[in-house]
Amino acid sequence: MNYLLCKFVELVNSFNIPDYIGLIIFSVFPFCMIISFLVLTVLVLVLAERKLLGYFTQRKGPNRVGVWGILQTVADALKLLCKENIEPANSNRFLFTLSPLIAFTSIIILWCIIPFNSEFHMINSGVSLLIYFIVAAFPMLFHFLAGYSSCNRYSIIGAYRALSVTVSYTVPMMFALMSVICITNSMDLNKIIEYQINGWVLFPNIIGFIILYIASIAKLNRCPFDLSEAESELVCGYHTEYSGMRFAMFFLGEYAELFIMSALIVILFLGGYLPPFGNYLSNTLLGNCSFSKYFLYFEQTIWLILKTIAVIFSIIWIRATLPRMTQTATLKFFWSYLTPISILNLIAVIWLKMGI
Repeated sequence: MNYLLCKFVELVNSFNIPDYIGLIIFSVFPFCMIISFLVLTVLVLVLAERKLLGYFTQRKGPNRVGVWGILQTVADALKLLCKENIEPANSNRFLFTLSPLIAFTSIIILWCIIPFNSEFHMINSGVSLLIYFIVAAFPMLFHFLAGYSSCNRYSIIGAYRALSVTVSYTVPMMFALMSVICITNSMDLNKIIEYQINGWVLFPNIIGFIILYIASIAKLNRCPFDLSEAESELVCGYHTEYSGMRFAMFFLGEYAELFIMSALIVILFLGGYLPPFGNYLSNTLLGNCSFSKYFLYFEQTIWLILKTIAVIFSIIWIRATLPRMTQTATLKFFWSYLTPISILNLIAVIWLKMGI
């Protein structure tokens, strides 16, 4: 973000404002943008999923609140804000209150790691992919603590089921990530995107893409792997005892992670913010115009969002199509099938990279 920072400081100086005030404002402005985009994305995703699930299952979906039911998610948000926060009598009050807060905060950090274009990335590091998956482990850890601190048998069972699935999908996911790192020789998300200028990583590593895609569905706790929230078995899983804003934080985090995990899949395998046909439309239409660079950043963000929407659509389609797997079947699938395949895929990628 150095280029944007320099332009912003120049703008601030034109109003005779000191540089240090401009730096403080610039550090807060992207964070506010991320939070605003996160909340808006969650509202849109909830409505879109309800509409799509209604279409897939031949139901109407939301259609009463606002035109085409567009204000239904806003009404749900207001309802959660007005609800009372209730605490079980025997719960661990500290962990019960802290768990949803930390789980949601870690999701915000993940949004700061993702490069939405070649210039806008709040956390830029040579090991940003490693940082991503370290921070991504926090929500599941605090989901477990939320269930454990609730002093509710259904919540505890849901927490332990979620933990067992987490361990099982993490192993093949890490091998799939290692295959991407082996191909691109980098853990920097920006460099991984730049590597795909001449071709997406999807084509030489399509098995790794499938493995990461399946593991991501399990990580997002979505059907057919939504074992910790199996309503027919566990009432509501690890957050059975939560209400009001505490439940809203879990709800917001789930859909915010759906977007950001889909964006990561796009970055690792589908070229990220790069156009699918090779050339940027802004460069073709505007040429060397003084404003072309700003349109370029905007176009890169649009490409990333469009690819991410395609991945999210497929995940929602799977939810509407497949039934929930049992606990034993899920663990057997990841340990007995996906893990060996991911190891063999990594070996094949290494051989391909070495030219053997």
